[in-house]
Amino acid sequence: MSPLDDQKGVWKKKGTGKSRKTPKGRQVDEAALAEVGALLGDRPRRRDLLIEFLHLIQDKHGHLSAAHIAALADEMRLAQTEVYEVATFYAHFDVVREGETPPPALTIRVCDSLSCEMAGAEALQKALEEGLDPAEVRVLRAPCMGRCDTAPVLELGHHHIDHATPEKVRAAIAAGHTHADIPDYETFETYKASGGYKTLRDLRESGDWQAVQEKVLESGLRGLGGAGFPSGRKWGFVRANPGPRYLAVNGDEGEPGTFKDRYYLERTPHLFLEGMLIAAWAVEAETCFIYMRDEYPAVLEILAREIAALEAAGIVAPGYIDLRRGAGAYICGEESAMIESIEGKRGLPRHRPPFVAQVGVFGRPTLVHNIETLYWVAKVCREGPECLNATEKNGRKGLRSYSVSGRVARPGVYLLPAGSTILDVIEAAGGMAEGHEFKAYQPGGPSSGLLPASMDDIPLDFDTLQPHGTFIGSAAVVVLSDTDRARDAALNMLKFFEDESCGQCTPCRVGCEKAVKLMEAEHWDRALLDDLCTVMADASICGLGQAAPNPIRLVMRHFGDEI
Repeated sequence: MSPLDDQKGVWKKKGTGKSRKTPKGRQVDEAALAEVGALLGDRPRRRDLLIEFLHLIQDKHGHLSAAHIAALADEMRLAQTEVYEVATFYAHFDVVREGETPPPALTIRVCDSLSCEMAGAEALQKALEEGLDPAEVRVLRAPCMGRCDTAPVLELGHHHIDHATPEKVRAAIAAGHTHADIPDYETFETYKASGGYKTLRDLRESGDWQAVQEKVLESGLRGLGGAGFPSGRKWGFVRANPGPRYLAVNGDEGEPGTFKDRYYLERTPHLFLEGMLIAAWAVEAETCFIYMRDEYPAVLEILAREIAALEAAGIVAPGYIDLRRGAGAYICGEESAMIESIEGKRGLPRHRPPFVAQVGVFGRPTLVHNIETLYWVAKVCREGPECLNATEKNGRKGLRSYSVSGRVARPGVYLLPAGSTILDVIEAAGGMAEGHEFKAYQPGGPSSGLLPASMDDIPLDFDTLQPHGTFIGSAAVVVLSDTDRARDAALNMLKFFEDESCGQCTPCRVGCEKAVKLMEAEHWDRALLDDLCTVMADASICGLGQAAPNPIRLVMRHFGDEI
C-alpha cells in the first residue's frame, strides 16, 4: 500500500482511503436530466435562454426541484449556483429544495395593489384561504396584474378572474378553467387587408430613416413607458454606434394602475408590431427582443401566433423577433434590468453610463421602446405627425392613453388630449362612482405619489407635474374618494416597493423596509421619514428607489391631518 493512501487529500473520499467516483457537490439525477433534455428538445443551450428554460420546467412540473435545477445546469454547462440565483430572483418560479414539499398543483394569486385593495382584495384573499383546502390550492398575494379596471382581480393558474369573488373561483376550479382566455383581436390577415405593413414595405424599399425620424420628432411623440424622452431622437443615438445593433421592446408593464399596453395588444397587436419593425429598420437592428410580462398570458399567446404569421408571410425571417417571457419582477421595467433579464440573468439595474444606446443587449447598441410608443410610431408613419400634434388643450399638444381605476364609475383606458386635467379624466370615466366624493388621485402610478382633489387644474402631461413634486409617469390614474385614507394608500405603495426592490443597493433595499415600519406607526415621525426620503432619492441606483419616497413626501405635504 502506498504511503499516500493513509494521508488525507481532496482526491480521496473522506475516511475510506478510496478515490471518489463523482465530483464533490450535488450530483445530477439521470431521470431529471432526461426530463430536462426532453423539455429543451433541440433548442440551443444558450446562456441567455436560461429564464425561458426555467419557465418550461415550471410549467411542466409546477415547481423547480433541486434535481431539475442541477440537471438544467448540467445541460447548459453552468454552475448550479448560477441557475439557482436566477430562479430565486423571480417571483413566478417556485424553487423546492431537497426534503421540501412541492406547492399544490393549483395556485391562486390575489392582486393586492391599490385599486384591488380599495375593491376588497384583502377580504377576498382571507375568504379564499379559509374556504379552500391548502393541500389542494395555494393562495398567494401578488402585485399588480394590469387589470385594475376590473378590480379585485386574481389569477387561477393562468386564468384571470375579473371582479373576483369566492363563488367565481370555486366555479372555475370545478370547471378546470385554469388557462388564459384569448380575446378577439385584429389578426394579421385583417390588418394587412386594411393596408397594414404597406408603410413598412415602402420604407424598406426606398425610405430615408432620417426623414422618418424627423416625422416622429415633429409629432411630439415621447417615450410612453414613463421617462418621456423624445422617441425619434433615440434612433440617431443608436445609429451613431457601430453594429450589430438590437431593438428591445419593454413590455413589462408592471407599474400598479397601468394597463394601457395590455389594452392595445389585446385589440390591435399588429399596429404595435409594424411600429416595432419600422423602428428596427431605422436603426438597422439585427434582432427585435420583445420582453413581455408573465402576468399577460393572453398577450403572450397572441404575440406568439402573430409573429408566426409574420414569419409565414415573409415579412420577417424566422427568429428575427425574439419573444421573451418575464417571470414576475417589477424591476425589469427599468430598461437595463430588462436587458439583464433578456440575457438570462437576475434583473439588476446597471450603473450608467454607459447607456443602453451604446452598451445594451449582449454589449451592443440597443434601441429600447415601450409598447404604446411603437403603436404611435406606426400611426405617425401611416397618418402623419398631425395624428398627434394637431390636438391641443391647455397649452399641451398630443394625446395620452390614461389607465383609469379606483373610485370612478367606468374604469378603463381613455385616449384624451395630453392637456387633460384630473377632472377631465374622471368625466371621461363616467364621473365618480355612486356614493363617492373625490378626495385625491395618483397621477402616474405609485412612483408619482398622491395629489389632493384641490389640485384639479394641472394638465396631466410630461413636465407639468414636476413643479408639484410628482410626474405623469405611465399615466396610471387611480382616483380616491372620501372613503379612503391617503396614508393607507401610501403605505400600500411602499409595501409594493419593498417587495419589488431588487436589493442591489442599500438605500432602496433597507430604505423601503424602514419606511414601511415608520408608516405603520399611528403617528408618523416626519423628521425621520424626511431624512430617509432624501437618502433614498439621492443614493439609490435606479428609479425605483429614487421615486419610492414620493408617496411619503406628498402625503406629509397634503394630508398632514391623517398622520
